[in-house]
Parts: sequence; C-alpha cells; structure tokens
Amino acid sequence: MDRMDHLEHLDKHLVDELAQVARETVRDELREQTRKQRRKATLYAASGAAALYAGAALALAVGLALAVGLPDWAAALITAALLGVVAYLLRGAARPGTARGPAVGGDATAGAPSNGPGRPYPPMPPTPPGATAPRQDDVDPQWSHGRD
Repeated sequence: MDRMDHLEHLDKHLVDELAQVARETVRDELREQTRKQRRKATLYAASGAAALYAGAALALAVGLALAVGLPDWAAALITAALLGVVAYLLRGAARPGTARGPAVGGDATAGAPSNGPGRPYPPMPPTPPGATAPRQDDVDPQWSHGRD
C-alpha cells in the first residue's frame, strides 16, 4: 500500500509539472503573438494619423488656392462641400452590396441579385420547365391589365 501511495504522489507531481510547462509555453507563445499584433496595430494607427494630417494639409491647400480668387468664407465653404462629397462617396464605397447597376436603358437585370462579381442570375422563365402556358379559357377577362 505504501508503494501505491508513493506512485500516486509521483503521478500527481508529474501531472502538475507538465501542466506548469504547458501553461508557460502557451503564455510565451501568446506574448509573442501579442507583441507582433501590438506592433502592427501601432503602425496602422501611425499610418492613419499621418493620412489624417495629409488630408488636412490638402484641404488647407485647396482652401488657400480657392481663396486667391474668392472671399475666404466662400473658399472655406467650397472646401467643406468638397470634403463632404468625398466622405459621402467613400461611405458609399465602403457599404457592402451597393454595387451600381448599368446606366438607364441598360440591362433588364440591373436590380437582380448577383451570384458573384458582375454575374447576375439568369432571368426567371414565366412558367416552370415542363409546364404549359395558361389557355385563354383560364384567363380572367377582368384581370387582363389592359391587354385587350
């Protein structure tokens, strides 16, 4: 009996030691991944800040160029309107599923859902395959919808 108790104690000690090694390994791996992701996030944030300042400088340049021939308030108003239009267009481009169809007079499937980029579903037939069209006797004359 003493020998079995001793082995049980060794097993428990071995399991605890293995669990500790596994925890340390996972912790080290997560630290390394977090460090890489933190660096990437910092670079993205710095890139965004630089782009914001570049956009502000561009807006200032447009406003100053317009102010050469216009009053200052008009140049600022035009610059703000241009930035509003750009923001609206960027928001529209960011929305999923807002693909623009062809111009007026284009394809009849312009509003049809798409099964991929630029591939609309084929048009639906008026009757299922194998079915026959309704006979004239089956059509209600009150529902002719202007077809006389």
